[in-house]
Amino acid sequence: MRFTKMEGCGNDYIYINGFAETVEHPEMLAVAMSERHFGIGADGLVLILPSEVADFRMRMFNMDGSEGEMCGNAVRCIGKYVYERGMTQKDCVTLETAGGIKVLRLHIQNGSVIAVTADMGEPILEAEKIPVLSQKTPVIGVPLQILDKSFAFTCVSMGNPHAVTFIDNVQEFDVQKYGSVAEFAPMFPKKANIEFAQVIDRTHLYMRVWERGSGETLACGTGASATLVAAVLNNLCERKVRIQLKGGTLEIEWREADNHVYMTGPARFSFDGVWLR
Repeated sequence: MRFTKMEGCGNDYIYINGFAETVEHPEMLAVAMSERHFGIGADGLVLILPSEVADFRMRMFNMDGSEGEMCGNAVRCIGKYVYERGMTQKDCVTLETAGGIKVLRLHIQNGSVIAVTADMGEPILEAEKIPVLSQKTPVIGVPLQILDKSFAFTCVSMGNPHAVTFIDNVQEFDVQKYGSVAEFAPMFPKKANIEFAQVIDRTHLYMRVWERGSGETLACGTGASATLVAAVLNNLCERKVRIQLKGGTLEIEWREADNHVYMTGPARFSFDGVWLR
């Protein structure tokens, strides 16, 4: 089975062209391929598939085999993949995901996709739709005790659930210790992606993420989008910012005109290979 390894700001996935390959048990394959010692090594597996309602369809699986609704870095990589591999000639591509149809605008230079702007859609702020168990909606600054610390979480869905908290020193923070527990907190019935963010100034944030089903990753596009929304709701920043992640920087804008969040960032090929197992 042929595959392609790609990454967006260090958030790396294994991509399989579902037009040419058949994957019978993607959840099992995701676990085997993602293992970084005995497999290829990745944050998960992404299938690029035909769609009846969009140009293409994406299914993504975390490294533990669980299926996720959306991945912002993956949608950018798919935009680059389908254009540069000759699957489309469009510079604006629609992509069906479990979190809704996303529109990808490809920034093309000399035949290469140098960046992708993804319309991430409207943020979901209703507690029951995120979902999060809370009497407060929107869920802004809700306290949650995790081990020995109390955090104030603002919850947002960008097609998948996110809980964002703002702290003073993200770089020195123990994301694994607290993120691994927060993911499974009872208030998140479908678990949650946990973002720990720091405000540098009103147009610049720093964020680290504990991804549901994968652990800490170098970047998360939906997480960056949710972080901007949470920061705006808490009056901590403007509606257009740069968000610095461990693996790179994304530009995120929450436009008042249509209430959509737009994410712009890179996508890169790592290598192609053949899975022989």
